[in-house]
Amino acid sequence: MPTETDPRGRRALRLASGVALSVAIGFGLALPIPFLSPIFVVLLLATSNRPLPLKAAPALALVVMLTTGIGLLMIPLLRHAPPSGVLLVGVCLFLCFRYGLRGGNPLVAQFLVVGLTMISATGTFDFGLAVMVIEALGKGIVLAVLVVLVSHALFPEPATAKGAAGRPALDASASAWIALRAALVVLPAFLLALVDPSSYMPLIMKAVSLGQQVCGASARTAGRELLGSTLLGGLLAMLFWSALSLFPHLWMFFLWMLLFGLLLARRLYALAATRMTPAFWVNTLVTLIILLGQSVQDSEAGKDVYTAFAVRMALFIAVTLYACAAVFLIDRRRFNRKRRQAL
Repeated sequence: MPTETDPRGRRALRLASGVALSVAIGFGLALPIPFLSPIFVVLLLATSNRPLPLKAAPALALVVMLTTGIGLLMIPLLRHAPPSGVLLVGVCLFLCFRYGLRGGNPLVAQFLVVGLTMISATGTFDFGLAVMVIEALGKGIVLAVLVVLVSHALFPEPATAKGAAGRPALDASASAWIALRAALVVLPAFLLALVDPSSYMPLIMKAVSLGQQVCGASARTAGRELLGSTLLGGLLAMLFWSALSLFPHLWMFFLWMLLFGLLLARRLYALAATRMTPAFWVNTLVTLIILLGQSVQDSEAGKDVYTAFAVRMALFIAVTLYACAAVFLIDRRRFNRKRRQAL
């Protein structure tokens, strides 16, 4: 049971309220790709329990500039020499994931992967769409930073609380193998987005989330961690949509997101007994946000929400199964190589 000095309750409230607030503001202001901001809030709050310092604002702005710059530079190569462009994007994905695994800032690595894939894919298809994605990334990050500051002000971290333990840096060989399988997970979604980025944008975000998750998964736990969180996120999205359909209103959207966020945050911070890792619950929440956010946009556009959800969920399951296979094959090859070297 949590005590008065136990910070887990505040952290759960901070995460749930931050996600719900960013959802309400993003959709209320009709921001481009409004589900980006809640995802950034999850990343910012789940990876760090301390409020962002003021110097983080220019640092994140620099990350946005670097992200957009790399993505825009890829556009001419992808248009005029597609094989070379795809190969270069794959190498950049590998370097981004390896940077995070070797002790680099995981948020910077994640933002670089998102910008590299989304901007280059949309720019190859339509440069105006790439500008819209750049705008969405910029506004999403700014909103996420502001919401995180508000969430920390509402639910401050106790002075005696310990900071979250960072992921230990891996050696060169291990980080290279894990970064390779993470890059291979993201690459197929990127290739699909080159065909129609507006339809496969949620798939890119899902693949990026899976790529981050496989960095901490093994072949033994990949199926349960990756596929389980995807299926649970889809189930929660269906329950959320059914509840929201009873009274579709922005404030109800906020309240339902707050409730579902609390249910997942309690398990993320071990306030409720669970056998799953924190990465499982983070990926479940990210999947819920992506599916639900895209369904709301489909409804506003007059599309068949249920058909679009079924197709999107099938794609999510397919890319998750591919991620499980990639983890299994890469880990088996790595194990066989180690065994040969030991002989």
